[in-house]
Amino acid sequence: MPIRVAIVSPEQEVWSGDADMVVARTTDGDLGVLPGHVPLLGLLAPGGTVRVKTGGREISASVDGGFISVTHQGVSILAETAKLT
Repeated sequence: MPIRVAIVSPEQEVWSGDADMVVARTTDGDLGVLPGHVPLLGLLAPGGTVRVKTGGREISASVDGGFISVTHQGVSILAETAKLT
């Protein structure tokens, strides 16, 4: 069962879709999120990356600051700036 993911900045939605796994760099280190993960709120590391694994491909975005929110509905990456790489 995939997890719903959205990567957004104040200017735009950078990417959204279903994923098998999300890995985000937080101020506490890399955080891996799989479907069914417990809810949490984390602080994204400045100059960090977010990797979304979906099917057989990986989507990568550079992010600068912001938050990762994990709920039962999915994962939201709310970044000050975000760009697909």
